[in-house]
Amino acid sequence: MIIINFAPNLQIVSETVLTMKKLFILSTVAVFAMAFTSCTTSVKKDAETLENQRAGIIPQGVNFEPLPGINMKEKLKEYAPFRLTSDISHLSKSEKQILPILFEVADIMESLYWKQAIGNKEDFLSRIGNADARKFAHIQYGPWDRLNGDKAFLTNIGPKPAGANFYPTDMTKSEFETLDSPDKKSLYTLIRRNSDGKLNVIWYHEAYRSELEKAAGLLRQAADIAENPELKNYLTLRAKALVTDDYQPSDMAWLDVKTSNIDFVAGPIENYEDQLFGYKAAYESFVLIKDPVWSKKLSKYAAMLPQLQKMIPTDEKYKKEVPGSNSDLNAYDVVYYAGDCNAGGKTIAINLPNDTEVQLKKGTRKLQLKNAMRAKFDKILVPISKVLIAPEQQKHVTFDAFFANTMFHEVAHGMGVKNTINGKGTARIALKEAYSSLEEGKADILGLWLVLQLREMGEITTGELMDNYVTFFASIFRSSRFGTASAHGKANMMRFAFFKEQGAFTRNADGFYTVNADKMENAINILVNKILTIQGEGDYDAAKAWIAKDGKPDATLQADIDKINQSGIPVDIVFIQGPQELGLK
Repeated sequence: MIIINFAPNLQIVSETVLTMKKLFILSTVAVFAMAFTSCTTSVKKDAETLENQRAGIIPQGVNFEPLPGINMKEKLKEYAPFRLTSDISHLSKSEKQILPILFEVADIMESLYWKQAIGNKEDFLSRIGNADARKFAHIQYGPWDRLNGDKAFLTNIGPKPAGANFYPTDMTKSEFETLDSPDKKSLYTLIRRNSDGKLNVIWYHEAYRSELEKAAGLLRQAADIAENPELKNYLTLRAKALVTDDYQPSDMAWLDVKTSNIDFVAGPIENYEDQLFGYKAAYESFVLIKDPVWSKKLSKYAAMLPQLQKMIPTDEKYKKEVPGSNSDLNAYDVVYYAGDCNAGGKTIAINLPNDTEVQLKKGTRKLQLKNAMRAKFDKILVPISKVLIAPEQQKHVTFDAFFANTMFHEVAHGMGVKNTINGKGTARIALKEAYSSLEEGKADILGLWLVLQLREMGEITTGELMDNYVTFFASIFRSSRFGTASAHGKANMMRFAFFKEQGAFTRNADGFYTVNADKMENAINILVNKILTIQGEGDYDAAKAWIAKDGKPDATLQADIDKINQSGIPVDIVFIQGPQELGLK
């Protein structure tokens, strides 16, 4: 009898089949994974390709000339040229090697801002026939005069879209509100239409992938050269942030960059360009050289912020938040502006990061841009004071007061209330497009309140309080010239109206203003409380109504602005800048 044992062979066959099944499953998963990766990469590439193919917000198929009655040569005179340079003899060899790289990254931020502001820069500028108009359009980053209510100065141009190039120009606010996406209010997303016309959300790092990857590579190159460990860490993390839109780690790291002789800001920072909702951040960049002498003078004030927060003249519920104790104050020469900070009115001080979580956990850094500040004081503020301030008070317009007022404006951005007290989220989100004007107004008046307190505490001893009051008041006219399209302009117009109601100044028959010091302090306290209450409550309706009422010049203020303009005083400054100004080329 022959017995045949099939069991071992059956086992072999069974194991073989099982192995083949496993291999099939694994290979199938791998194919799907590759397909998904390819699809993801394709989506990112398509997002960038589609963004580059978009026409932007400038009319197509037409050429542009100055509007009748506009003299472009005279318009160019509204901006006084100023050369940005600095003594770099104290910089180390590695710091001097890093600077040209930072200029390259800043130029990429410049290019990205043009895309966010209007779309295709080269196409737009190439269709402007008049050379002076082309220069002015370059200063304005588009065909709308930023310091004249965003009025068009070229033919074939309609009103400026409130949402710039962040949103479809035909999108309504109600349509945006119905968009079901958790990322639609992010600072770092664009709103676009799909092929079917429906809204969708695209991250900046997808829409601008190639340029951001190039910028990130340059920052990693600079980080390799950097000897300062805090600067090296920041540049490394900022490179990562540019290609992920996760900026919080690099914001935290930037707060530690306190001993480097050079500093650098790059990325989507401020939300002024988005006048539709105030949700979207625009790209900008600063290249900075530290002034060690002035910085030493300022360092003592940072540690006092938690104590000063408790003293703010408002209800306790609006000042419970404690400013981070890691804040610092330093003075710099700015040697390059790019993007948003260079559009229209030029920034003369920085308070960053804007992230409220970072501010509360770690604080902010306040960078005073001393050379640019001096240019605005000499070329604009002093001439304005001679036209409008009573002769006996003109002596109180001083650079030290201007510097202090500007510095504490930036300090004040990090104080007050960041989150509403009633569950409406941050003040920025709750107040929407009204937030920027209220926040700039808060920083202005709370900054002046800080000066008053520090003088009473004996911490500021140079000059006198009247210097700060008169210099502050004269600055209202300087900033009101930025117009109703500017958050700073509206904030100053609102403050002028409020001071007028409170009797904080008088105007004589000859048109000269006198500051009433006895009424100024009371006006300051009331205004601080008014703004913080609106922010703390997230009262969008109150903010919007206030801006509608006072966020424009009354007849008197407009007449004075016209008087300044007729005097030929520049509205702002325009920079002669670049690595060549530092002898780096």
